[in-house]
Amino acid sequence: MKLKKVLGIDIGGSGVKGAIVHTKEGKLKTKRYRIPTPQPATPEAVADVIKKIVDHFKWEGHVGVGFPGVIQQGFARTAANLDDSWIDVNLNELFSKKTGCEVHVVNDADAAGMAEMKFGSGKGFKGVALLVTVGTGLGTVIFTNGRLLPNMEMGHILLHGADAEEYASDAARKADDLSWEDWAGRFNEYLHRMEELLWPDMIIIGGGASKKDDKFIQHLDTKAKVVPATLLNEAGIIGAALTSKYYHKLEKKSGEK
Repeated sequence: MKLKKVLGIDIGGSGVKGAIVHTKEGKLKTKRYRIPTPQPATPEAVADVIKKIVDHFKWEGHVGVGFPGVIQQGFARTAANLDDSWIDVNLNELFSKKTGCEVHVVNDADAAGMAEMKFGSGKGFKGVALLVTVGTGLGTVIFTNGRLLPNMEMGHILLHGADAEEYASDAARKADDLSWEDWAGRFNEYLHRMEELLWPDMIIIGGGASKKDDKFIQHLDTKAKVVPATLLNEAGIIGAALTSKYYHKLEKKSGEK
């Protein structure tokens, strides 16, 4: 069975969003359905929200979920903007049991990166590409000639003695009431640090801030070319769906052996 349509879900600090995705075209086939992230954002509470999204679409097929933390073999290892109770929980198992669907979970920035590299600004790019998702936090994704290095949680490197995302995320811009130009100075510092560590050939800016790229990209002076993501906030949903399709293929091949 070839998976042409998959329900993609993106868990964020403020909202959980889902839509049915055509994985061959890289496009949403339905409008996004969004539910505010529950507070506290415990595994069970968020699982209930995911169940509501599945029910909203009357979905019975495969589901891909982007999660804001490190994911290893379906287990959450970090959950910086949610709740510590996520640590070491098997999310594939939890969400699958809750929804009755086959669910695969991936780091949310990795999901966005996979979508951008397949269908967006990184399509066909050869070299080292860094995607930074700018929102509640800073998500980072590294690709070398289209190959992903997963779980690069470099929004948490130290910058001015604290997590970089506390200084340079969009949430920090809003919390400190910064103009876009003033915030761009902070974000530029962060990108310079990324260049010192990773030496990317291209930097793609994704996440919520990518919709406002005309307000800050001109203030950045990195050596690497900086481009906005083209899939914008849809990237996480599309990439989560692609991840589910990928794991389905792996399991099918394993079953055929």
